[in-house]
Amino acid sequence: MAPLANNHISIDCVVFGFDGAHLRVLLVKRSGTDAAGEYNDMKLPGSLIYQDEDLDEAANRVLFELTGIKDLPLTQFKAFGSKDRTRNPRDVHWLERAQQAKVERIVTIAYFSLVKLDRALERIAEKHNAEWVPVDRIGQLAFDHNLIIAIAREAIRREVDNNRSLLFDLLPKKFTASQLRLLTEIIYEKALDVRNFHKKISQMPYVVPLEEREQGVAHRAARYYKFDRKVYSTSR
Repeated sequence: MAPLANNHISIDCVVFGFDGAHLRVLLVKRSGTDAAGEYNDMKLPGSLIYQDEDLDEAANRVLFELTGIKDLPLTQFKAFGSKDRTRNPRDVHWLERAQQAKVERIVTIAYFSLVKLDRALERIAEKHNAEWVPVDRIGQLAFDHNLIIAIAREAIRREVDNNRSLLFDLLPKKFTASQLRLLTEIIYEKALDVRNFHKKISQMPYVVPLEEREQGVAHRAARYYKFDRKVYSTSR
């Protein structure tokens, strides 16, 4: 017998991946045809929870079932319970068909994760028809998922403010100042002055300049840096 779902509580997972140049979000395709028409759009990995599982268990299960990805650090960041979440009959029809149950008002508990996006994660997602979509190209998503993504980005900024090491986890072990600046601009959604940013880096004892520089580049070879986690931990 299939586990019994709770028709009023769901989980949505916002997984951001940084590929070295772009911030992407993991989406799954909503497909099929019913009385509301044909579905061929995207949504966050999400589903109703089961009656016999807790929220963290549900988040990990949902992410694995819909994308094939597991063992990611998921952080719960907000509950979304607006009465308008299911105001679009098209969304309700699709969800009832997918869950084979009557669905009314749904509160969703949202989780986020921020990962370094590599080819292995891309291959796993592809096998499950999931897609890593650049955040500036996501278009209109199902339900209130655009809002959930926007608020997840705010939550990530707060997390990075409290723990700067999260930025360096997304970079190569050896990185340039430009790579760090690009990532910082993406996370905070604003352009940074190059000269001021270099000055700021020089004041970070945990960002250690190396003697090594880029090789085989057309422009002036940039110096590499490394992140010293031990120094960062003691300087906080």
